[in-house]
Amino acid sequence: MEDTKNANVFKTEQQSKVDDVMACFHEGFNCSQAILSTYCEEFGLDKKTALKIACGLGAGMGRLGETCGAVSGAYLLIGLKYGKYMTDDEAAKEKTYETVREFNRLFEAKNKTTICRELLGVDLISGDKMIASERVKTVCPKMIQDAAEILESLMFQPERK
Repeated sequence: MEDTKNANVFKTEQQSKVDDVMACFHEGFNCSQAILSTYCEEFGLDKKTALKIACGLGAGMGRLGETCGAVSGAYLLIGLKYGKYMTDDEAAKEKTYETVREFNRLFEAKNKTTICRELLGVDLISGDKMIASERVKTVCPKMIQDAAEILESLMFQPERK
């Protein structure tokens, strides 16, 4: 019974972080900023710095429509948790790369791609601005939520820490 209770507490805490990610996006920050800034303090990075670092990665990297900003933010967060910072720590680099690949696999399983313009179905620079704006409002929240949920399953489950 106690294990079930603890699992429910963890699930509630998990959901509140996903809600925080979504709230950050709805406050006006981009997809990458929402992901990185919500979890960054757990790994020693302050929120203001995280918001600045992730700013250029939104809309597929500066509206280029390349890698989804939520995905880029997730990659940065994975690096914060597992990344190599000592020259001889190849295990950390391998853990980071392995986790990035697993994140990517899970995100593509849900969404078929990690490419922003393909997810949105519109070019954010030269495409129809009205369509682009509407798609950002309707498509991006799902991508952001998917990224946050995948991150939580990979990085914050008790057995994965």
